[in-house]
Amino acid sequence: MKLLTNLKSLFTGGALLAGAALSPFTLFAQTAASFPNKPIHIVVPFGAGTTTDQAARYIGQKITDQTKQPVIILNKAGANGFIGMQYLLQQPADGYHITIGTVTTHSANVAFFKKLPYDPVTDFVPLSGVTIGGVVLAVSPSNPANNVQDLIAQAKRNPGKLTFGSGNSSSRSGGEILKDLAGINIIHVPYKALPSAITDLMGNQIDMVFGDGPAILPLVRAGKLKALGVSTIGRMPSAEDIPTIAEQGVKGYESTGWLAAFAPKGTPPDVAGKLSKMIADIMSTPDAEKFFLSNAWKPIPMTGPELAAFQKADILRWQRMVKSAGIEPE
Repeated sequence: MKLLTNLKSLFTGGALLAGAALSPFTLFAQTAASFPNKPIHIVVPFGAGTTTDQAARYIGQKITDQTKQPVIILNKAGANGFIGMQYLLQQPADGYHITIGTVTTHSANVAFFKKLPYDPVTDFVPLSGVTIGGVVLAVSPSNPANNVQDLIAQAKRNPGKLTFGSGNSSSRSGGEILKDLAGINIIHVPYKALPSAITDLMGNQIDMVFGDGPAILPLVRAGKLKALGVSTIGRMPSAEDIPTIAEQGVKGYESTGWLAAFAPKGTPPDVAGKLSKMIADIMSTPDAEKFFLSNAWKPIPMTGPELAAFQKADILRWQRMVKSAGIEPE
């Protein structure tokens, strides 16, 4: 009887140990299967009203429609996206905190800064591409320039006096590339977020802004800004009436911005995979195409590995561009 009791105890203990060994995997599977079962937070590294903010709110609403879980947008603007990225990386890596990262936070910052407080590649799990597009060179309606050559002539008559505002790397690079290719001296004025630069442009506090299509074009259509050119190689969809900067005599001019979804490093692979598919599916719909193309950007749904390859190539592109333009990293 004692032997039987001991054997029973041994097998019971073994079963418990086996259960303990398997429980993390079981819990992991259950977590992935039930995800999401509480609100998701999307960290936006720029202010309300920016292209990034608009995209996050669009995706957030679609996630809520699908999952019935609230999506909370957290605007953590400032320092070229540093504040938002640092905030995200302080949150649990469980899939309930993600970001809509940008060309600024996940690519160009590597070229513009000697040292970052985060690693855009190793600190994140790439989920899906979101959208891509060019920037629009805009001035105040009171500015006498009606095209890019007029503006270049203004700058040459007033070296070091004209200013351009930026709130992200794509808006900054728009001005830096023009300086380099047109041989003009215009002064960069950095802002915490692009909407602040646009407000000062409308108030004639600065002379020009290179801004994302979704942020600039509605104001152009409302007559509050005047568009002189776009940064893409070909004319932008839904803005075909605005000539490219390159076709106005600035050969080789091109600058693009993009948005993509990332999770913090350590997010469970199955949860990341679920988020990746969810966001890529949202960006693959006719509704997403209509929403983003209305302001001249287009959806770029990607798998996680595709986004990782895209990001790696873009980092190299920015490093080459910044070096070619003679910009000294800060």
